[in-house]
Amino acid sequence: MPHTVPACPQCGQENTYPDGDNYICPDCAHEWPQAAAASTEDEATGDGVVRDANGNPLQDGDAVILVKDLKVKGSSSTLKKGTKIKGIRLVDGADGHNVDCKTDLGSMLLKSEFLKKA
Repeated sequence: MPHTVPACPQCGQENTYPDGDNYICPDCAHEWPQAAAASTEDEATGDGVVRDANGNPLQDGDAVILVKDLKVKGSSSTLKKGTKIKGIRLVDGADGHNVDCKTDLGSMLLKSEFLKKA
């Protein structure tokens, strides 16, 4: 059976595996939703549209909901799954962080693959 699990979008290693609704990279501990793999392929086509975890296009000012818990780097805080974020702004950020938003924990850059349109 061929290896159909995608390489890790963070470190590029192919030593990834599915776990529930997510893919996991044991090399860098990055997790991402399996639904995001399809939207990542859409982004690779170069259509320039930022899409959420379900493949819906996002626009400035949209409200979104987190699809998984996200640990905040440099902090012991966590953004919880189901948190609603209003008034997003699309940016061309480094490492795929393409959504700028304000949360209860301050201003943050997030990856659209961890969000769904509200």
